[in-house]
Amino acid sequence: MSTDTPASASPASVPTASVSTHILDTSAGRPAEGVAVRLAARPGPQAAWQELGGSATDADGRCKDLPALPEGTTHVRLGFEVEPYFLNNPKNPKKKAEAQQDAPAHRDSGTAVFFPEVTVTFAVTPGEHYHVPLLLNPFGYSVYRGS
Repeated sequence: MSTDTPASASPASVPTASVSTHILDTSAGRPAEGVAVRLAARPGPQAAWQELGGSATDADGRCKDLPALPEGTTHVRLGFEVEPYFLNNPKNPKKKAEAQQDAPAHRDSGTAVFFPEVTVTFAVTPGEHYHVPLLLNPFGYSVYRGS
């Protein structure tokens, strides 16, 4: 009896990594709705980035329809277009920060958004899920690997 694999059987494919994200506006204490998010991937640290598409955050600050990652992806890049959110969102009227003793005198005299976009690049392992939340405010941001 032969133990060879039949020609019609294919080896089990390695599942690709998957990515999800959401944005919380820590200055407003609520999810950031309507932020455009771009997704790119590459199959190695020296490979060219492949733009995969994008989405926008919903009322809960989540992107529920990001494109799937291609097989062989090792690095992922999420690009968040946050400037329109801060400039055009009626739930976040443009406010000047309160004067602080140690704040630069010109802090509120220039552009209304210090970080017009946020780009997060991270490494992935096939078969794992990566949830990458963005905590956002007009003058800073933080990201982490969530669950």
